[in-house]
Amino acid sequence: MAGELNGRRIAILAADGVERVELERPRRTLDDAGAHTVVVSIAGGEIQARDHDLDDAGTFPVDQLVGQASVDDYAALLLPGGTVNPDKLRMEPAAVRFVRDFVESGKPVASICHGPWNFVEAGVARGRRLTSWPSIRTDLRNAGAEVVDEPVVTDGNITTSRSPDDLPAFCERIVQEFAKAPQPAGAAARA
Repeated sequence: MAGELNGRRIAILAADGVERVELERPRRTLDDAGAHTVVVSIAGGEIQARDHDLDDAGTFPVDQLVGQASVDDYAALLLPGGTVNPDKLRMEPAAVRFVRDFVESGKPVASICHGPWNFVEAGVARGRRLTSWPSIRTDLRNAGAEVVDEPVVTDGNITTSRSPDDLPAFCERIVQEFAKAPQPAGAAARA
């Protein structure tokens, strides 16, 4: 897997309440595959991570504010879960716009657990085959998605997964999907 992503810049959109393992493990996999990952958030400084939504699990430094981020600067987007994280993101217009613009661009987008809530708020779930944590499946259905109970699902440019238990399959798939994305022009110079 080393070098497969050849320096592609990958945005990881997250906020306070992100499930630590759902950001950390995919990020490590992407970096090990040669990506340059960037944590994008709604506020500067650090974001607070959680373990099983309940326990403090440290912080991640924020590299860029979502209001200053452009889809043109990234090859792909990762949306980790945690219950609080996507709920905060869906209340921030710049984050909703970033998700919508990414999906509409055709570039790969991957989300796990509660992360697909972002697709509901961005209005991009309709007609998509998605999976997620069980508690948000009704929201996805109500937004027009076909919801399935599978470890990892790819529909067009969107890849979704159910939970941290599915991280091995999810991580393998996102490397495959993100490797299909062209590197944005000039992105290597900004890395």
